Amino acid sequence: MGYNGNNYRGWQKLPGIVSVQQILETMLSQIFKEPVTIVGCGRTDAQVHASQFFFHFDTVQEFTFDLKFRLNKCLPHEITIFDVLQMEGLPHARFDAIRRSYDYYIHTEKDPYLIGLSSYYPLENPDLEQMQLAAGLLTNYSDYACFCKSPLKYEHTICNVTEAQLFTDSNRTRLRFHITSNRFLAGMIRIIVGKLLEIGNGDLSVSDFEQYLKTKVTPKTIVPVYAQGLYLSKVTFPYLDLPNGSVFNTVLLNQVDLLL
Repeated sequence: MGYNGNNYRGWQKLPGIVSVQQILETMLSQIFKEPVTIVGCGRTDAQVHASQFFFHFDTVQEFTFDLKFRLNKCLPHEITIFDVLQMEGLPHARFDAIRRSYDYYIHTEKDPYLIGLSSYYPLENPDLEQMQLAAGLLTNYSDYACFCKSPLKYEHTICNVTEAQLFTDSNRTRLRFHITSNRFLAGMIRIIVGKLLEIGNGDLSVSDFEQYLKTKVTPKTIVPVYAQGLYLSKVTFPYLDLPNGSVFNTVLLNQVDLLL
């Protein structure tokens, strides 16, 4: 599935808020005429999008109707189902996922058509090469306690980051930061992008950025970037590796596909 997160307080169902999980469970319970609980492949924060997301649910009912069609007919326009797969055994959408990829989009020139889909940061001639150097350092380290809002709540802060790259368009006014890991910590990606923007503006050096990773010391100032530029873009399982289902996200990718 995929969703535009602008109107939602994230994926996870919580009392008193409108979440993607709550909307889906309500629709599925109506369709199957029994309470349905679903398990997502992860959690996204308020206003964060997903261009590829998986969830699973169990049902004892045999069904022959087109569940994808019924869901898409009932769901709000911001949420879409790309496919419904009946699985053998007991696969788990969250615990079986081995890799997750996120993309963060930035536009540096004002564009009304990107509102809510990309984050606007009016940077003047940012040093993209230095930003790319810093991004490339991320795969050299495994402990990300320094780029986490609340590292003490985790048993450990080890993340196996296998990809971290910065892309731009031919005008160098639109950016995409891409990162892949087996897991992510709270606020980790938005904090990292915030530090990359500081590097682009000349407010932080690449060596100081790396020093945080070496010492595992949290920066004195943490300013996470806006939520609406962030997309969960790919989730991989040992038994399932599907291409991104969103045509729009593919178009957005193609417009910022020049590797620095």
